[in-house]
Parts: sequence; C-alpha cells; structure tokens
Amino acid sequence: MKLTLYYAPNTCATVPYITLTEAGADFDVQNVNTRTGGNRTPEFLRLNPKHKVPVLIIDDEPLTENVAIQIWINRQFPEAKLLPAEPQEEVKAISLMAFCASGIHPHLTPNARPQNYCDLPGSEESVKRVANQLLFDDFKVIEELLAGREWFFPHFSACDAYFFWCFKRALSFKLDLARFGNCMGHYERMQRRPSVQKLLGYEKKVQEEFARAA
Repeated sequence: MKLTLYYAPNTCATVPYITLTEAGADFDVQNVNTRTGGNRTPEFLRLNPKHKVPVLIIDDEPLTENVAIQIWINRQFPEAKLLPAEPQEEVKAISLMAFCASGIHPHLTPNARPQNYCDLPGSEESVKRVANQLLFDDFKVIEELLAGREWFFPHFSACDAYFFWCFKRALSFKLDLARFGNCMGHYERMQRRPSVQKLLGYEKKVQEEFARAA
C-alpha cells in the first residue's frame, strides 16, 4: 500500500501528518504551496476539486476531508488506538473531530482571509472580531471537556491531534488565549510528543523552502 499526504504548512493537513506518524505508517509527503496557488493547479484539482489540503492518496485513490481520513487511518492501523475501541466512545470521538472541522475551523479562517466573508471596504477587523467571539465560545466548550484530563479520552487519540492544530492556528494569529488554561496545557503536552516534534521540524523546513522559492 502506497500512501502520499498532500500537505501545506499551518493548515489542517497537520492532523494526518501527526496521526500517520503516531500509527507508524510509511508515507510520502507532497508539499503544496497554497500561498502561490499550488492548491489550484489543474494537477491538484484533479485530486481534489475542492482545492483543499489534506489529501491522502491511497494506492492512487484520493481521500479528502480530515474526519474521513482519521477514520481510515484508525481502521488501517488499529494498534495505534487513534480512536476509542468501544463503539459509543468511538462515535463521541468522531463527533468531537466533526466539531473541530465544522465548528472551530470555520471560526479560525476569518483571521487569515477576512475578505472572503465580507467585501465592504474596511470590514476586516469587524469580521475578525465577530469570528473570534465565536471561536472563544468554541474554546470554552473544549476547556470544560479537558478539565482534569490529560487527553480527551483515556489515551491519546486523533481528537487530540485535531484540536492541537486548531489551538496552534489560533495562537499563530496572536490571539489572547491565556484564559483557556486547560487548552494551553493540552497544547504544551502535545508539543512534547515525538510525532508533533517531527511535524514541527518538518513544517519549519517546508516554510523555509517556500520562502527561498518566493
């Protein structure tokens, strides 16, 4: 089985990079420079017409959408325990990943591209302010879920990888997140995992390569 992950720095392609690494999977990485339109080339659009990363190529067959990718990785590498084994807990984990995908992620994006949400001149800061209020409400939910816990479930799971990216992305926008102590503690624990350290090193390398090519 040949696996290739289409990846871009700072994007939610971070999540499968971490979980594939956690699973001990043998995978190649194809870097996509979204800042220069690498995700809108004819070649990429043939893989994913939604022009998004991540895309996981499984023996020439593209799989998109992070929740689906995480479920596939868990099924293919069950020994990694990336989702809880008990059915009721498993669907709770899928629900939490869906919240990261459809709740938290859309509230992060206006910080990077506010013009996509309102085309009125001078509206950028207003768009960010409203989106960040929604984002902080999301983080309040996660803050309660992590109270007294190291991970979302009794062991590390794909949910932890997914929320790590969400919180990391929020921090990259210089948002004041000090009030979310449990989320910050989770972020710090994640940074100590070898899979995350590998990701962070790789991310830095790709960012430097893209900067040199600019």
